[in-house]
Amino acid sequence: MKKVVLLVISFLLLLSFGCATQEYVKQQIDPLIDRISKLEARVAAIESRISGLEGKIAGIDEAKKEAREAKALAQEAMKTALDCCDKADASVKRAEAAADRAENAAKKCAKAFELQQKK
Repeated sequence: MKKVVLLVISFLLLLSFGCATQEYVKQQIDPLIDRISKLEARVAAIESRISGLEGKIAGIDEAKKEAREAKALAQEAMKTALDCCDKADASVKRAEAAADRAENAAKKCAKAFELQQKK
């Protein structure tokens, strides 16, 4: 009989300390729910900022591409301008040579005219 009483008392003690009430569980879980909600809000805000930054990165990449294309066009224009300058320099030299020849021819003609006049 003593064993049965001891067993019943042990069982009652276990049940009285081992069970948690719904109110106790709610008190323990409510702060965790609040923290999780705050963390979810922060994660959503961070994801929103990341999306905005990804959009800016795409814009920057597009601007870089356009800048590279503009640089290539500018280099091509520079090459064309240098070629034109070289051609203009060559034309100037040819024109100066032609002017020199014309001047020499004019001098020869003047001398020939003077000789004709003296005769």
